[in-house]
Order: sequence, then C-alpha cells, then structure tokens
Amino acid sequence: MAFSSLPNGVGLMNLNHLHKELNECFNVKYLRFGTSKRRLTWNRGSSSVVVRAVAPNSDIDFSDQDWKQHYQEEFEKRFSLPHLRDVFDLTPIPTTFFLKNRGSEAVEDASRTDEKKYGYVNDDDRALLRVIKFSSPTSAGAECIDPNCSWVEQWVHRAGPRQQIYFEPGKVKAGILTCGGLCPGLNDVIRQIVLTLEIYGVKNIVGIPYGYRGFFDKSLHEVPLSRQVVQNINLSGGSLLGVSRGNGEVSDIVDSIQARRIDMLFILGGNGTHAGANAIHEECCKRKLKICVVGVPKTIDNDILLMDKTFGFDTAVEEAQRAINSAYIEAHSAYHGIGLVKLMGRNSGFISMHASLSSGQIDVCLIPEVPFKLDGPYGVLKHLEHLIKNKGSAVVCVAEGAGQDLLEKSNARDLSGNVVFGDIGVHIQQKIKKHFKEIDVHADVKYIDPTYMIRAVRANASDAILCTVLGQNAVHGAFAGFSGITVGICNTHYVYLPIPEVISSARCVDPNSRMWHRCLTSTGQPDFL
Repeated sequence: MAFSSLPNGVGLMNLNHLHKELNECFNVKYLRFGTSKRRLTWNRGSSSVVVRAVAPNSDIDFSDQDWKQHYQEEFEKRFSLPHLRDVFDLTPIPTTFFLKNRGSEAVEDASRTDEKKYGYVNDDDRALLRVIKFSSPTSAGAECIDPNCSWVEQWVHRAGPRQQIYFEPGKVKAGILTCGGLCPGLNDVIRQIVLTLEIYGVKNIVGIPYGYRGFFDKSLHEVPLSRQVVQNINLSGGSLLGVSRGNGEVSDIVDSIQARRIDMLFILGGNGTHAGANAIHEECCKRKLKICVVGVPKTIDNDILLMDKTFGFDTAVEEAQRAINSAYIEAHSAYHGIGLVKLMGRNSGFISMHASLSSGQIDVCLIPEVPFKLDGPYGVLKHLEHLIKNKGSAVVCVAEGAGQDLLEKSNARDLSGNVVFGDIGVHIQQKIKKHFKEIDVHADVKYIDPTYMIRAVRANASDAILCTVLGQNAVHGAFAGFSGITVGICNTHYVYLPIPEVISSARCVDPNSRMWHRCLTSTGQPDFL
C-alpha cells in the first residue's frame, strides 16, 4: 500500500463531496483530477487519525529499489501542462514580447531574442514544489510519501515569457472574467492582463461582465478593454467587470466563446470557478478549438491547493486587524468585556490564524480544521471564565466555517452550490451571554462581523505585487500555448499548474503545522475538547 500525504496542508476533506459540489455547480458529468481519481484511506495511530491520499492505479511498491524514480515519473506525468500541441499540429513563431514594445528604451534590432537581455524562461525550467526534508512522520507539518519520510524531488513548471509563441497577436481576441465573490486585487489582475496583452500586440481585448453569467445572459454585453480603460482601476476595490455566482451549461458557455471568436480566456476565481474553467478547456479540446483557457486563483481564504498564498489574503489579514483592534478596545474598556470577531473562512482558517498571530490581541482562535466544544470543563466558555477572572477581558476570533457541528444542519445551498452555513458568531455570542448569566457573572459581549468590509477594499502593496505578477504570467502562459492551467506562487517562485491538481481538494490549515502551533503559543489557549 502506498502512503502519500495530502500536499500543502490539506485537511480532513471529503473529496467525493467536493467533486459532487463542483459538478453540480457547472452541470459537468465528470471532472478528471490528474491522471487518476483519488481516494482517502485512514491510517489510525495511537493518538490521532492521519489522512493519506492514495492514487488507486499507482500504488507504490516500496520494496522496489526504483520506487522513487517511478513516483517522480508519475508526478511529472500528472503535472505536465496541457498544450495546444496536444490537439493541433502547430508551428511556433518568435515572441513579440521584447523591449521594442516597452516604450522609449527600444532596441535597434527588436527581432533579437537574447535570453539574458529579455528575461525569457526556458520550457524546461522547473521549480521545487517542496523544499523541506522531513526526518520523521512525527515532525511538525510532515508531508511524507513513504513511512521513512524519504526525500523525493517534485518539480513543477516555472512561469514566465517564452521565446516562442503560438498566436499572432494582431489576430487574437482575448476575454477576461471575474467569478465568485469580491476579493481585494481583482482590478489589479485585470489591469495587468490588459497591459501585458497590449505589450504583445493584442488590440482586441474584452471583459465578460458578471462572471460566467456574461456568456449566457443576453442582456449583458462585452466591455471593451484597453490601457486607457484600466489605467487607474487598481486604485479602488471591487471588480470593473462585476462578479456573480451561479451555474451554466458548459456547452452553452463554449458556444458563446466560439461565437465571440475568443482565442484566449482569462478566468479569475476560486476552486469552483477553476472547475468550470477546466470543464471549458476540456470542451474546447473536444471540439478542437484553438482556445487557451488560463485561470488566476482568487480567494481571500487562501484555500487553493499547492500555493503559498492567493491574492487578497494579505489584504484580508491586514483589514481584519481593524476589527480585532476594535473588539480589543471594546473588551478592554468595559467591565468584564468580551470582544468577538467573526472572519471569513468556510473550510480553511488561514485568515483567522494569521490575523490572530499578527494582532497579538486574541485570546481564543477558532478555525474549521480544529474541533472544539463550547460547554464542559474544558470548553471555550470555561476558558473565558478563567480569562475574565484573571485578565478582566477577553477577545475571541472565529472563522465562519468553524463549529458548524454545533449548529442546526441546513440543506440550503447558495448559487455556487456551497452549503449555506449557520452563523457561528451569533451562536457563540448567545452562548457566552447565557453562560455568564447562569453563573451570575457580569459579561459585556460585543460582536463584530466585518466580512464584506474586508473583501471590498483595495489591495495592499503585497497583494498588488502578487496580482501584477500573476496577471503577467497568465498572459505569458496563454501565448506559450498552455491551456487548462492556472498560475500561482510555490516556495516564492511563480509557476504554472494543471487546473485538476489544484482543485482536487481545498487547502486547509494543518493542525500539526508549526504555524498553528505558533498561533496557539500566541493566544495561550488550551485544547477545547
């Protein structure tokens, strides 16, 4: 049996359930994840349950001396990038991305393609997906392929401009759309995609309004985009093109793309949006359409698999400080004050964890990946008693998806197919008030929910840089002929990844990671079980 850990902090997720949600969202009959589907197996230790992801058709025989080589070959196959050459017999042309198109500092011979001077990336360039060699499966955050935690190199494709391209820029029509909810940095990415397309020489650039809806809602029309249109859109939050949630038939969407004569499609969104992008890519391949579909991962929850972080996350953490600081001031200024802040994070508690770490004012951090109890001798309420007695005040930070097992189940779903969660913040607020009333101790509880304020703001400097580079690399990837890919940052390097590999599950906080341990050290909270 092959033991292979879920990559990059994947939590206890039901992959089949996720597949079902993504399929329902886009009316897709199937989604292919990598070269084979994955299943979960449970490896029960003496004190914990560890989830391992195993590829059923490629179990590793560790008695084989060449198992590492076989694993690396399988990994390389899974992470190979879909290309237009897979469907068409194409001859590349020299790139049009060089200094002549960059303004006054034009070179005399713009046809030269000096790799050092122009900064081109070779197709054989790779970046390491992981850089830590764990010596033991019990090491904090250990991600081991075999029981001995052997080091196996895992290389992914480096992003950037290539010396050869597969489109004539003057004949290209490019489309851009933003899906899902708002996120800081959407306008930054749109702006940079347009500017980079123009540097290549593309003149026909359009925005598709309101996400996938723009393809099948006849009342919505394309938005012409150019440098003049997008020049200052990064100075405000939101999306120039608008966003929406909802489903649509993949065949109808591709019909619309084909009718509009779009050659490159840049799709900004999260896991569900990327599932739709992959389905669109596969339908284009099936119809033998020379269309490149490139995703740019967008989620302030930071829950995209394999990536260091997604754009909007840093801004969300920074903006969360305002709410946390307000809660702290309210709690510290009141007699027996308790400040409660609910932050975004449906399945992943990265915002709450990082906001708690950065603020230094949080006494209790509750996230979806770590179960907890409110009642009982070791519950959250008992700990708040202790804090009120010894500190006189307390501040609690909770992610929206935390503690859903404590609430009444709902079968309702939003337009994206996501289960509608109960409001854990309101539930905890009511429980705190009831508890302290029952023990006859005064408690002044202030509840703050800054959800929509956080996601609607302008991107900060860190996210703006990330958005700029992601937008540029999305265009480079499309001109290089890649389709069905997304751009991201892995171990500080910008890379291209096949979409199926990043949507196979959500990225979650690893309760055994050093980062979560650091958060616990900062808050001083015990286990609430």
